[in-house]
Amino acid sequence: MKSSKPSEPLSNPPREAGTLRPADRPSDDLWATGCSVGIMQPYLFPYLGYFQLIDATERWVVFDTPQFIRHGWVNRNRILHPSEGVQYILAPLAKKPRHTPILEMHLADKTACLDRIRGQFQHYRKRAPFFEETIALVEDTFAGDETQLCALNVRGLRLCCERLGIAFDMRVFSEMSLELGTVEGPGDWAPRIASALGASSYTNPPGGEDLFDPDQFAELGIELQILDTELRPYSQAQRPFEAGLSILDVFMWNTPEAARTLLTDRVLRPSSRTR
Repeated sequence: MKSSKPSEPLSNPPREAGTLRPADRPSDDLWATGCSVGIMQPYLFPYLGYFQLIDATERWVVFDTPQFIRHGWVNRNRILHPSEGVQYILAPLAKKPRHTPILEMHLADKTACLDRIRGQFQHYRKRAPFFEETIALVEDTFAGDETQLCALNVRGLRLCCERLGIAFDMRVFSEMSLELGTVEGPGDWAPRIASALGASSYTNPPGGEDLFDPDQFAELGIELQILDTELRPYSQAQRPFEAGLSILDVFMWNTPEAARTLLTDRVLRPSSRTR
């Protein structure tokens, strides 16, 4: 989980104007009690490993308050290039100051963005057996009223999870009312959020393992778990397999059932990091 710079005590994070917390859901401090939790920034049609993490946890926190990082995964991802290698799909954004948080980023032109992404997928049309279904999912993602990047990405994540047939019980961090205390460094966010939620465990990809201190989690009664994943090759129409592409590439070549089996190539383990 990437994080923002250290902050002062945080109890009521800022919200995007017009967002409301539903009154008929459990309170934030009861929602994840005794559950496994994942916390990640909202990526644009992320790769398979992101969904392996969602599937391995019971509750999901969309971490939308860190600074938006350009050339990251929040507004872009990779698909096959028409000839060889890969290309990036991109959601162009309205100009904002450098330190703007993710939750304040908006699409520059939603219609133009959809048209551009749709165009970049046209070379899949003649080869990919599930082109129409996948493009329909992209169009459904852009069909809502969202121009806020985070809201668009969350809508896309929900639709992808529905196609995979996996649960996506999520909340957006900026819309929650959690008492976190003082966050002194990047590695403090996950244990403090998980503790405020009453979670029993927190699960992270191996790439972020060095960020955390297992003892810090243990002192809060939380198990730090690491999800090791494998990206099993699948057919991409006789091309050398390109691993780690957007989930949209997975959907282009696989039925929902076949895509779901790819989620199972993972191992959940306790963190092996020591201090």
